[in-house]
Amino acid sequence: MKQISSILLALVFITSIHSQSDNLNISHLTGDFYVYTTYNLYKGNRIPANGVYLVTHAGVVMIDTPWDTTQFQPILDSIWARHHTKVVTCISTHFHEDRTGGLEYYRKQGISTYTTELTDEFSQHRGMKRAEFLISKDTTFTIGDHSFETYFPGPGHAPDNIVIWFPTEKILYGGCLIKSVNDTNLGNLADANQSEYANSIERVQRKCKRPKWVIPGHGEWKSMKSVKHTLKMARLLRKGD
Repeated sequence: MKQISSILLALVFITSIHSQSDNLNISHLTGDFYVYTTYNLYKGNRIPANGVYLVTHAGVVMIDTPWDTTQFQPILDSIWARHHTKVVTCISTHFHEDRTGGLEYYRKQGISTYTTELTDEFSQHRGMKRAEFLISKDTTFTIGDHSFETYFPGPGHAPDNIVIWFPTEKILYGGCLIKSVNDTNLGNLADANQSEYANSIERVQRKCKRPKWVIPGHGEWKSMKSVKHTLKMARLLRKGD
């Protein structure tokens, strides 16, 4: 019994090493959902970038790719170590590098990669990584035992930003359109539509009603107030337009 216990403890320890490091953190959200966080430098500061993955009977669905290029393979290894299931689908929510950087890498691994047609236009124009498959409109995906929706609410953080809505579980993955409650501003506005940002957030509220979890693209993700917080900042931005 002692030998079996030692083996089990060793396996738990190894899985923990795969899942947690200085550059990659994986946290259980609820049920089959996990939030993963990688890091990169922005204006001299080390910034966390969040993504989500979902474990289904048909494989793992990853929403957005790691920002840190050194973590493209470690996240796959960590998922396999924890779930013994491979990533089969990856969907990026807009064209910036913190969302699309791993698309080409994952395509070469045999993973089906997706963006919207609008994201692909910007990715091609800006020289960013591109997906193998394109979404022409808001789409419902059914993979294994789970279904979810891609939704384009209009421009905000970027002209092409979409959110992912899991209606059964009431999980809203907001990507970089939604800001953390700890953010004091809307961050990188280089590609933002300042006059439409608030309108797009309001459309998200109407589409994704009463979410139980909201995951922003960066920073703290355990608060339920991030959408309202983002809307407040976006309305101030619109007033100053």
